[in-house]
Amino acid sequence: MELGIRGKRALVCASSKGLGLGCARALAEAGVDLVMNARGVETLEVAAADIRTEFGVTVDTVAADVSTQEGRAAVLDKAQGVDILVTNAGGPPPGMWTDWEREDFIKALDANMLAPIALIKALVPGMMERGWGRVVNITSVSVKAPIGVLGLSNSARAGLTGYVAGTSRQIAGAGVIMNNLLPGFHATDRMVGMDGTQAEKAGTTPDAIRAERCKTIPAGRYGTPEEFGATCAFMCSQFAGFMVGQNILLDGGATNSTM
Repeated sequence: MELGIRGKRALVCASSKGLGLGCARALAEAGVDLVMNARGVETLEVAAADIRTEFGVTVDTVAADVSTQEGRAAVLDKAQGVDILVTNAGGPPPGMWTDWEREDFIKALDANMLAPIALIKALVPGMMERGWGRVVNITSVSVKAPIGVLGLSNSARAGLTGYVAGTSRQIAGAGVIMNNLLPGFHATDRMVGMDGTQAEKAGTTPDAIRAERCKTIPAGRYGTPEEFGATCAFMCSQFAGFMVGQNILLDGGATNSTM
């Protein structure tokens, strides 16, 4: 399918690996030039070089932490004039409600709510002036079905979701479309690590842990970065112009909900 975004330019955050990389690759395949961001220089440069070689698009890289003012400034210096913004950040650590103090919530809000909002505020006005833009925020299934041990993530990502609900409807008339993409279990390095950690605690194997998790997923498997990226690319396409302020679950059916 021709997505109608060839020649556009996108900023994709946390895109050196995992779901962010899946999004960057899918957009590049659609002919979109990229600004790729991540904290680790080496992994980021390898990912960018692979995309340049495979898809022939222009790729700029910025190694920076967008949860800090300095990091955002570095990214925005390279990303001025982008047509597409994909926000993404790893979630805060799990724990119990008794574990978290005010500073823990501030860190979670900085990474998973305030940083995306700052990028939106910096880049969306230009999209509105040009009459076209797309924003996809990678959040989590936890905004639909909160996960007890992920209280920091539940709180911060739900806050971003509320912000997007109102803002997306204020900017849609200017041709800028904003939605959220909510991943469940996907076969990423982070998920492999989590399976390994859980297996060590349980005295079993990562494969056994994965098999048990897959029993909770009607599709019977983990998602892939490739299909996640393809969904993101569609949400950035010419065909998504009537999809406003939505939370798109990509979890293999694991969240049992009608809304």
